Amino acid sequence: MSVVKLKRNEAGARTIEEMLFEMGIVAEEMLVDAVDALRRQDRDLAEAVVRRDDDVDRYEDRIEEACLKSMARRIDNAAELRLVGAAMKIATDIERIADHAVDIARIASRLADEAIYKPLVDVPRLAGVARGMVRESLDAFVGRDMERVRAVIASDDEADRLYGRMRVDLGNILQSDPDSTVVASYLLFVAHYLERVCDHCTNIVERVAFLETGTRRPRNK
Repeated sequence: MSVVKLKRNEAGARTIEEMLFEMGIVAEEMLVDAVDALRRQDRDLAEAVVRRDDDVDRYEDRIEEACLKSMARRIDNAAELRLVGAAMKIATDIERIADHAVDIARIASRLADEAIYKPLVDVPRLAGVARGMVRESLDAFVGRDMERVRAVIASDDEADRLYGRMRVDLGNILQSDPDSTVVASYLLFVAHYLERVCDHCTNIVERVAFLETGTRRPRNK
């Protein structure tokens, strides 16, 4: 999947957008590593994900500082004012995506020595949808790309379907297989965290839609 690259003007502007993009890439990498740690039952990789949360927090602090400095100036450009407001909210969504990656990594650490009752299939599938939505939402923001906005919203419907199916399957395991209760319970939490990641991606592209159209939901073509 290609990545839209930021273009700076001669004054080196758009630093808020650049920091948001970089913050999002870190969150995406954390999510990928967290799910990989769960799949491989790799405690070291899981702990590395947890440590990277500080990097995301530092990005959020810098973005907030830059936004507040922009707001302290008199902003006559309505588009710039909307961007600053959207950037602060997008930073919050990205930070929460990273938090959910940490949640999954901590579960991976807890399950590192457990016998998982069957190979993980549905979790990586939902994680793949979530990762694609993270990347597409970042590209949509950088490129103000309404096609990507629509693609992320459509992917959220697919994520909801996968999550719903996983809830049913894991619920059945909880009722029928007492030996797998602990693992199934943790995997249910993982599914929930991944579904929330997708929701935060939808929030991001809705803010992109607002920047471009003044409404949070784009019209279907």
